Amino acid sequence: MIQNLLIKNFALIEKLIVDFTDGFIVLSGETGAGKSIILDAISLLSGKRSDRESLFDKDKKCILESQLHLESDKEYLFKKHNLDFESETIIRREISPNGKSRSFVNDTPVSLSVLGEIVSSNLEIYSQNQS
Repeated sequence: MIQNLLIKNFALIEKLIVDFTDGFIVLSGETGAGKSIILDAISLLSGKRSDRESLFDKDKKCILESQLHLESDKEYLFKKHNLDFESETIIRREISPNGKSRSFVNDTPVSLSVLGEIVSSNLEIYSQNQS
C-alpha cells in the first residue's frame, strides 16, 4: 500500500508531498488540477522510462520517492533480488539533468526493472474507461 509520495522537480511541480490513506484511492478534480502529473510520477516509480523533458528545472535532478507498507507475502521479491525486506519500504527514483536515472529500494541501488517489479506487485492503477 502506498502511504505517501514525494515529487520534487517534476513536470510543473517544484515540490509536493502527498499522503494517502489506507484502502481505495481515487484522484479526481478539474482539468489541469495535476492528477495526470501525480500518476506520471507513480508510473516513473513503477519503472516507466524517463527523459529530461519531464524535469521542472532542467538544471536540477528530479526526485520521486514513496513509502510503501508491504505485507510479509512480498518478502520473496526482496529475497529474489538480494534485498533486505522491511514492511515499511522506501522506494526512490532520481532523474538527473542529463536524463540518466537511478533507482533505490531502502537506499540500496536497484535496476529499473527490479524497482518496477516491486512497485507493480503492490499497486494497481486504473484509468477512465478501463475495467
